[in-house]
Amino acid sequence: MRTYRELAEWWPLFSPPSHYVEEAEDLLPTVLAVADRAPQTVLELGAGGGSLAYHFKPHLKLTLSDLSPEMLANSERVNPECEHLVGDMRSLDLGRTFDVVFIHDAIMYATDEASLRATLATAARHCRVGGGIVAVPDCVRETYRPETACGGEDGPDGRALRYLHWSWDPDPGDTTFEVTYAFLLRDADGRVRVDSDRHVEGVFPRAAWLEWLRGAGFDATSRIDRWDRDVFSGRKSNTPTLDPSA
Repeated sequence: MRTYRELAEWWPLFSPPSHYVEEAEDLLPTVLAVADRAPQTVLELGAGGGSLAYHFKPHLKLTLSDLSPEMLANSERVNPECEHLVGDMRSLDLGRTFDVVFIHDAIMYATDEASLRATLATAARHCRVGGGIVAVPDCVRETYRPETACGGEDGPDGRALRYLHWSWDPDPGDTTFEVTYAFLLRDADGRVRVDSDRHVEGVFPRAAWLEWLRGAGFDATSRIDRWDRDVFSGRKSNTPTLDPSA
């Protein structure tokens, strides 16, 4: 996915912290309430460019992990106070626990059951007993809809980006759908080029999410937010009961 590698330098014009104000206001109360006591430490799996973490950091001590060093470099620029670690959310093992583990839309790149359950096992491994998880996929099977969207920003250095986002599901019977991005990229000298990227994302039923979260050791529930997304949350109260590799 070139968006998070070769094109990562454009992320501040694609999805900056200013785009996340309302979402952070909606999610922060859930993050602060999910554990058995007021949380201090949070591990975010798949933190990307750190745009949502930017709004959480005044309230929490954040450790931000992502598979892409290029995306973490963006986050380090906007969140220099936070710890940044390169790692795969399916297999990360830091050898320590946190009050809360948070997973945002990076979970959409878990495209099969084994990958999603492995990520939830990673969350459980890094969550103290009595701590909690908050996971926010873009959609579940019940809420997925094909869509087209556009956006982009102008930068202070003269660069600018505009994009078209196009999502569709070639086979509603499987656990994936496709997203293609078309980018118009304007350099500081005024030259414009066109680029694109294709992503395959995962989608699973709500009941499966709840089952796998509970199997990982979380007393999981879901609420629907103002954007029609499931916000899954749960407190870790026991050891895992399901093998994530099964």
